[in-house]
Amino acid sequence: MPVAGLSACVRSTLAVGAALSALLLAPPAMAQAAVASPVATVAAPTGSGPGLWVVRDEDSTLYLFGTIHALKPETPWGTARVDKAFASADEYWFEIADLNDQSGVAPLIQAKGISPDRPLSGLLTAEEFADLDAVARTVGATAAQLDPLRPWLASLQLALASIQKAGYVAANGGDQVLHARAAATGKPIRGFETMPQQIGFIADMSEDAQLAMLRSGLKEFDQAGAVLDRMVSAWSAGDVEVLDALIGQEMKAESPELYATFFTRRNEDWADQIQVLLAGSGTAFISVGAGHLAGQDSVQQKLAERGIRAVRVVD
Repeated sequence: MPVAGLSACVRSTLAVGAALSALLLAPPAMAQAAVASPVATVAAPTGSGPGLWVVRDEDSTLYLFGTIHALKPETPWGTARVDKAFASADEYWFEIADLNDQSGVAPLIQAKGISPDRPLSGLLTAEEFADLDAVARTVGATAAQLDPLRPWLASLQLALASIQKAGYVAANGGDQVLHARAAATGKPIRGFETMPQQIGFIADMSEDAQLAMLRSGLKEFDQAGAVLDRMVSAWSAGDVEVLDALIGQEMKAESPELYATFFTRRNEDWADQIQVLLAGSGTAFISVGAGHLAGQDSVQQKLAERGIRAVRVVD
C-alpha cells in the first residue's frame, strides 16, 4: 500500500519546523524538561551518522546540520564530528530563535485555524467525515470536536496524534537537544523565521491543498509510524538520497504547492540569509530540518546557485 498520502501530512507536520512540533506535539512538561537538560547526550548511530556540511570563506566557517523535529527517546544520532563543529561555533542558528516563544500564536490559530461558518462536515463527504470520526476516536477525540477546524489544522492534529502514537516526541528532537545545548553556552542564538511565520506557511495554503492533505492523511493514518521509522533510519545513517526520496520527492509529486511552501521558498530565503552571514566573520552552527538539506532544491543547492559551495564533512 502506498504511504505517500500520509507521508505528505507527516512530512508537512515536521517540515514546517520545530516550533510547530513543539507547540502542538510536546506536552509543556516535556518541553520544559528538554530545556532543563542542556547537556543532554545521545548515543552514537550505526554508520557515519547524520550529514554535516560546511561553508567557508577567508574569515567565516558555517556548519549546516539537518535534524528530525521529533524522535523516539532511544534514537541514536550523536557523533564526535557534530560535537566538534557545535563546540567551535561563536553563534547558533535555528529555524526559529526561541522554540518556547508562543507569543502571537493563539490569535493566529484562532484567525486561520478555526472557522465554524465553514466546518469540515460541509467540505468532506459523509463517508470522509465518518472516517474522520473513526480516526479521531483512536486518539480520544471526535469528528464533532474537529469540525470547526480548518483542514490544515485538522490535518496537523491527526498527523501529530499519529506521530505521538508511534512513540515520537518533540522534546527529543534534534533541534530541541541542540537548542538546549546552545542556550547553556550563553552564546548568541539566531533564527531564520518566527513561530507565527511557520504556522502561516501552512495556514495560508489553498483550501484545495489543505483538503487534499487531510483526505490522504485519513486514508493512511495508521502508517505514520512506518513512514517516520524509514525517515529517521535514513537520516541517522546520513543517507541523503533516501531522505530526499522520502521527504522531498514524494511531497513534490503529491502536492507541488505543499512542496513549494515548505521547501523551495523557505530554502531560497535561508540561502539569502546565509549568504549575508557568510559576508561577515566567525563560526556559526546552523541547524534546520533534515529535509531542507536534501535534494535538488536543498539549501546547499540554493547556495550553489549563489556561487557558494557547501562541502560535506566526512571526519
